[in-house]
Amino acid sequence: MSLPYPTPHINATPDDFAKTVLMPGDPLRSKFIAENFLEDAKLINNVRGINGYTGYYNGTKVSVMASGMGMPSMGIYSYELFNFFDVENILRIGSAGAISTKINVRDIVLGLGACTNSNFGSQYHLPSTFAPICSYDILKKCTEIADEMNIRYHVGNLLSSDTFYNDEENLPDGLKSVNSWSKMGVMAIEMEAAALYMNAARSGKNALAICTVSDHIITGEALDAEARQNTFTEMMELALKTAVKLG
Repeated sequence: MSLPYPTPHINATPDDFAKTVLMPGDPLRSKFIAENFLEDAKLINNVRGINGYTGYYNGTKVSVMASGMGMPSMGIYSYELFNFFDVENILRIGSAGAISTKINVRDIVLGLGACTNSNFGSQYHLPSTFAPICSYDILKKCTEIADEMNIRYHVGNLLSSDTFYNDEENLPDGLKSVNSWSKMGVMAIEMEAAALYMNAARSGKNALAICTVSDHIITGEALDAEARQNTFTEMMELALKTAVKLG
């Protein structure tokens, strides 16, 4: 019987991974975390340029591997980690665009739930809609650490969007759909959390999206690509300390 690994996307074995994996979208952010935060970090995967590393943070084995952009990409990597590589917890660490006036650029948003305009959930053939949510135990530990670190954070709904460039932007009322989500209390828009949460639910595993607000869709304030890659250290440390608490 052939083993499910290596897969077409991850050239590793279950022993190569820690039980908790941090997943930025950007492979260079994965590299940055490995080089600046982990001890004895080893490259365990670079298929398609998706860098994955395992090392130690405060004595705890931790892995960090990129997910790429969008729900299809997150769907592939999180599914394989949960189901083929014995990973128990995935912490998405990425960027998000705020759509709430209560949230500022560089604030951290924790996805209690993830609304989506994607059809990703149709594969489960449910008789109605499914509400993707995070794992409460991870969220609780994460907020406790955030309080200890005196971090400005917000907990609530994210919107996982299938589109980065929306054709609605060419219409006179370009913020129409943003306003529709904002009035329902959605904090920010990103592109991966809903798929991660659905895969975690189906696999009986755990997930949380921890995002730094990189731009504000209402005010127009934004950080550049270099800042997104290298300066989200507060979010990185929060995720790493959460990984340690998960054991």
